[in-house]
Amino acid sequence: MKNTIIILLLLMSGFLMKAQRQASVEGNVENLPVREYTLEIKAEKVNKTGKTVSGMTINGSTPGPTLEFTEGEYAVIHVTNKMKVETSIHWHGILLPNFYDGVPYLTTPPIRPGETFTYEFALNQSGTYWYHSHTMLQEQSGVFGALVIKPKEKTFDYDHEQVLLLSDWTDEKPLDVLRTLKRGTEWYNIKKGTATPLNKVIARGAFGAQVDFWRQRMEGADIADIYYPTFLTNGLSTVEYPNYKPGEKVRLRIIDGSASTSFWLTFGGQTPQLISADGLDVLPVAHNKTFIGVAESYDFIVTIPEEGKIEIRAMAQDGSGVTTAYLGEGKILPAEIVPKPDKIAMMQQMASMKMKMGAHALKFQPGKDERYEMKEEYGMKMNHSEGMKMEGMDHSKMDHSNMKDMKMSSEENKETKPKDSTMQMEMDHSKMDHSNMKDMKMSSEEKKKTMPKDSTMQMEMDHSKMDHSNMKDMKMPSEAKNEGMDSMEGMSMNPEYNYDYLRSPEKTNYSKDVPVTEILLNLTGNMNRYIWSMNGVPLSETDNIKIKSNEVTRITFNNLTMMHHPMHLHGHFFRVINKNGEYSPLKHTVNVPPMEEITIEFYGNEYGDWFFHCHILYHMMSGMTRVFSYDTPRDDRLKAYPVSNLIAEANHWYSWGTIDGASHMGELNLTASNIRNQFNLMAEYGWNQNVEAEFTYERYLHDYLRIFGGVNVENGMEDSLDDLEVTAVAGIRYLTPYLFNLDVRVDNKLRPQISLSREIMIFPRTAIFGSYEYQVDLGLVNDFAPGINYSDETVWSAGVEYFLSKNFSLMASYDNRFGAGGGLSARF
Repeated sequence: MKNTIIILLLLMSGFLMKAQRQASVEGNVENLPVREYTLEIKAEKVNKTGKTVSGMTINGSTPGPTLEFTEGEYAVIHVTNKMKVETSIHWHGILLPNFYDGVPYLTTPPIRPGETFTYEFALNQSGTYWYHSHTMLQEQSGVFGALVIKPKEKTFDYDHEQVLLLSDWTDEKPLDVLRTLKRGTEWYNIKKGTATPLNKVIARGAFGAQVDFWRQRMEGADIADIYYPTFLTNGLSTVEYPNYKPGEKVRLRIIDGSASTSFWLTFGGQTPQLISADGLDVLPVAHNKTFIGVAESYDFIVTIPEEGKIEIRAMAQDGSGVTTAYLGEGKILPAEIVPKPDKIAMMQQMASMKMKMGAHALKFQPGKDERYEMKEEYGMKMNHSEGMKMEGMDHSKMDHSNMKDMKMSSEENKETKPKDSTMQMEMDHSKMDHSNMKDMKMSSEEKKKTMPKDSTMQMEMDHSKMDHSNMKDMKMPSEAKNEGMDSMEGMSMNPEYNYDYLRSPEKTNYSKDVPVTEILLNLTGNMNRYIWSMNGVPLSETDNIKIKSNEVTRITFNNLTMMHHPMHLHGHFFRVINKNGEYSPLKHTVNVPPMEEITIEFYGNEYGDWFFHCHILYHMMSGMTRVFSYDTPRDDRLKAYPVSNLIAEANHWYSWGTIDGASHMGELNLTASNIRNQFNLMAEYGWNQNVEAEFTYERYLHDYLRIFGGVNVENGMEDSLDDLEVTAVAGIRYLTPYLFNLDVRVDNKLRPQISLSREIMIFPRTAIFGSYEYQVDLGLVNDFAPGINYSDETVWSAGVEYFLSKNFSLMASYDNRFGAGGGLSARF
C-alpha cells in the first residue's frame, strides 16, 4: 500500500510539472501569433551527381523546405523521425530557450526512431538563418534547410527576396569519408587535383619549402579536406530564376549550409550592396568578392540589369568546384572568376616568413594547465591566485555604455537607426519557456571556482594603451607560441579573410563597469591522424568552459593550423573585434583564417550549457568542440540523456585496412583507432614460405609519440613453417621530423630493434616507399659463462605505388626476404 501511494504521488508530481510547463508555454503564446510547421526526416535515395545513393531528406527533399516566419511570431515546429537511427534539429543563429537549441544529450533529447519532438520558441529577431541536424554526420547526408525571419517593419528598399542555400555533396557515406581522413591518405587531394607531389614542387623551385614543411611534420599547405563531386545551390549545381524583371531589386539571402566547404562569392552586373551578416543588419557596403565561411550567412541587394541576367558564382575555397545561380533573362553577365589558390606558393611564402607550426592536437598531459608557461617578452605577469594580470590597464578609457546586457532597447533603435539599420536585439525572456530553470543565479562562491584546464584567465586591463580599431595590442601568449612560433607582427598570411568591411549601424561595446574574463583558445590539429582540438585538448579530454553571468567573456582565437575554422557559439551573438572598434559587428559564427588571430566577446546573460565548435563537420566530429556552461542546474527533462553520449561522438572508433597481393608476397594490415588508442594487426607471407605476423596495442601520449606492446610471430628461416618463434614486444613509435616513422623496441629475449619507414608522393598519383629494420641479438654463450654471442639481422624493402582509385593501387617492390615482384593493393 505504501509503495502504491508513493507511485501515485510521483505520477501526480509528474503531471503537475507537465501542466506547469504547458501553462508556461501557453503564457508564451499569449498575444503572439503562432506559425506552425511539420518536418519529417527520412532515409531515402538521393541523386545529386547522376548517381543514386543513400541520403536523408526533410519532407522528401534535400535541402529541406525554407521555413518562413515574421519577427514577433511564436514558432511551433514538429519534427518526426522516420529513420531507424536517432536524429535532431539545431536552429542555427536563433536566440531561444536552452532546452530547444537542439544539441542531443546536451540541451535537447534526441529524436528517437518513430518519435516526434516539438520545438517551440518566440521569435524576437529577424534575419537569414538555417537549421540542420546535430546528430553525428547527418548534416552531410542532407538534413538541413533555410530559415528566414522577416522584420516587423521593412528596413531596406527591395522588390523581391531569394534564398540561396549553398552546400556540398558527396556520394560516399559520411562515416566512410571521415574514416578515409583518419587513415591519412592523400586520395581526396589527388582526386580533385590539389595535391602537390614532389615533381611539381621541384619544378616550381620550392623544394626547400617542402623540406621545411617535412621538418615540421607536414606534407603541404592544406586548404580543404574532402573531394566533393558537386557543389549545390538550393540542391542543384545550377539554378535559374528568370522571373525577375529588369530594374527590380532582389534581396539575396545567401547561406553556406555546407558540411565543410567555404566559398568565394562573386556577382555579375553591378556591384551588390552587402546589407546583413549572420542575420543582423550592417551598414550597407558595395562588396562583390566575398568569402563566406561554413555556417555564415550574408544578405545582398542586387538590381536586375536591362541587358541580361546576373550570374552569382560560388567557388569552393580550394578551387575544386563551382555552383552558380542566375537571376533575370537574356545574355549572362558573368561573375568574376576567382583564381584557384596556389598551394606551392603558399608553402614558399610560409617558408620565407620562417613560420613555425607544430602545436600538438594532443597534449602530453591533457590535465596540465599550461596557461602559466609564458615568457616575459609578452609583457605579462602571472598571479596564480588571481589569474593573469596585464600591467597598467583599466577600463576607464573604454566606452561600453550602450550594450549592457547585450540588449538594444526599441526606443534607442528608433532614434538611432537609419532605414537600413540592424534588427532589434531586445529579448523578452518572459515569452520563453524556461520551465524549471527559474531563479538560477550563480553564487559568488560558484563564480570563484577554478576555471577548467584550458579555458579561462582573469585579466585586469588598462585599455589606454590599446588600439581598439584593430585590437593588435590584444594579442595573448599561447602555449603553442612558446613551442617556437615566431612573431607574426605586421605580417598577415590572409589579408582577404578579415571582417573589416562589416560595420554595425549602432555601437556594440559594453559598459566600462562590466567585468571582463579573457579566454585564449589555440586552434590545433593533426592532419596525419585527423585529430582536431583547442589548446591541444579534444572534447573528450576537457571540462566545460565556465561562463560568468553578467560579465563579458572575451575570446582570442589563435589558429595554429593550415585550415580555416568557422567557430560557432550556440544561443549567442558576439562582437567580432575589427577596425570599426565600438561599431564592430555582431555575429554567431566567425571564420578564423590559418595562422591568424581573431578576438570576439559577448555578455553573459543566458543559462544552461551551450555548444561551441568548429562548424566544419569533420573537425567538430574529431574533437574541435567545447561546452560553454553557465553552471546552472541541468534541466530535469534531460535526466535520461547523459552528456557522455554526445562526447562519445567525437571519440568514435574507426577501422580500416589494406591488403597487398603480389607475385612475390602478400600482406595484410588492419587498424582500429580512436583519439588515444589504437590496435594494429600485420601479417606478411612470402611465397618462399617466409612469414611474419604481429598484433600490437598503442597508446598515443601526444600526436607523434606512442608506446606499444604486443606479440610477434615469425619463422627463423625460409622454406619452413615449422620453425615459428613467438615473442612479446614492447617499445615506442614516433613520427620524427621529416615524417619518418620510427619504431624502437625490445622483445622478451632482450633483443633490441630499430626500424624506419617513409612514403613520398613523387607524381600526382605515384608514391615511393621504403623501410629499414635492424635487430641485434645479444644472446649469452651459456647460462653460466659471461661471454656474449652477438648476431644481427637487417630487413629492408623499397617500392612504388600507383593510385588507380580510392580503394585500389598498382604496386611493385623489392624485399630482401621475399625478392622482387608486383601486384595489386586494395584499401578497405
